[in-house]
Amino acid sequence: MKLVPLKDELSSTTYPGRGIIVGRSEDGTKAVAAYFIMGRSANSRNRIFVADGDGLRTQAFDESKVEDPRLIIYAPVRVLKAATIVTNGDQTDTIYEHMKKGDTFEQALRTREFEPDAPNYTPRISAVLETAGATFSYMMSILKSDNMDPTCCNRNTFAYDNPRAGEGRFIHTYMGDGSPLPSFEGEPTRVDIAGGIDEFTDRVWKSLNPDNKVSLFVRYIDIKTGAFDTRIVNKNQ
Repeated sequence: MKLVPLKDELSSTTYPGRGIIVGRSEDGTKAVAAYFIMGRSANSRNRIFVADGDGLRTQAFDESKVEDPRLIIYAPVRVLKAATIVTNGDQTDTIYEHMKKGDTFEQALRTREFEPDAPNYTPRISAVLETAGATFSYMMSILKSDNMDPTCCNRNTFAYDNPRAGEGRFIHTYMGDGSPLPSFEGEPTRVDIAGGIDEFTDRVWKSLNPDNKVSLFVRYIDIKTGAFDTRIVNKNQ
């Protein structure tokens, strides 16, 4: 698969929806995770990211303007020992609870489907990063309807062992704007992971459509020690 500059991929559409980027830092020492949300409706745009212990949660920016919290308020990031879970919905909690009792990432997601938001049937995208000593691997998943048919759920999982330094994979909910919104297609895109956490965060944020971007989370995890640095950027301040 051809490596695509991340900034080009992010800016190639006005509305990729929600996206997860996972990879390895240029110097090879850090596992990198990023999650962003975008919004077209006032309800979707009325959000911010806030730290929640080692994890992350979404929160209404203006509580008085919340229309429907069911699919917009959730914990996108949770940490279970050496595993960092990143998703675009409440399946974060499903994965966390299943892995806590010894089930796998895939087994957890077998209990879930795409979001019930007809006619889009937004895909559920998920990732788990595993750092243990000097090793690093990650998995990504997408659960989506079969060409907008809600009676069929397509389940795709992608596993990456010992990923290369300076490279990652990018998966997002939509191929672009539309009505209904077209679901992501194919394998996660191979992209570059360049620079330290501040440079990387700045590149991702500036590459997203300025009208539709809402919030961004970035974490660099030391593969040997598990120590991490986090950045959160919110359009609503």
